[in-house]
Amino acid sequence: MSTLLKVENLTKTYGQTTAVDGISFEAKEGEVVGLLGPNGAGKSTTIHMLLSLLEPTEGSIEIFGKDLKAHREEILQHINFATAYSMLPHNLTPYENLKIFALLYGVQQWRTAAESLLEEFNLAEFRNARTGSLSTGEQMRLVLAKAFLNSPKLLLLDEPTASLDPAVARDLRQKIYYKMQENNGTILWTSHNMREIEAMCDRVIFMAHGKIVADDTPENLKKTFQSGDLEDVFIAIAGQPSPKI
Repeated sequence: MSTLLKVENLTKTYGQTTAVDGISFEAKEGEVVGLLGPNGAGKSTTIHMLLSLLEPTEGSIEIFGKDLKAHREEILQHINFATAYSMLPHNLTPYENLKIFALLYGVQQWRTAAESLLEEFNLAEFRNARTGSLSTGEQMRLVLAKAFLNSPKLLLLDEPTASLDPAVARDLRQKIYYKMQENNGTILWTSHNMREIEAMCDRVIFMAHGKIVADDTPENLKKTFQSGDLEDVFIAIAGQPSPKI
């Protein structure tokens, strides 16, 4: 598998505060990588830099073998993002939301893509309803449908199944996995649901205090931390003191 994402010495500071502190990692084509850590570890800041929403203070990001800063527009055409904490405009219908984002992404034959995704994510019956009238699970399905409009080669996920009941969450995890498998896409997945991460991810990167403190397969991490599951690993890492400078 070839390297799709390469991060080197990535740093983000705000005045005297370092949110992300010189991290380096790679993700290969077709790989599902968990990005975990306690609140304030630097996960969201890292994702925002990968989306080019924040400019790094230092370091570099390569996606598809190209520098993100130099090839921003070209790269962003082939990546997407979904989070449970930012739903789509409530006053628009699901179809209108998909239409607007498809046009923003420059999707050819956007009507076909929108209709197909409404069907795939079980939203066809709500096609002309106001998005705000949908349940939380239905709105999250719409967010994910939006994320697949441009058939991303890199998908960044922030707690995609938060607040969903187990059956809906399992259904969405399966849809995400199989949709990305269609084009051998790569996923960077953040979650506080350790069972979800253990089930979905080939590799897990743990962050704490802005640094990467572990990067391995779920099985190897459990062995390293002598833990029965990833939840115990998470607790052990979250309890580590901040490194002295």
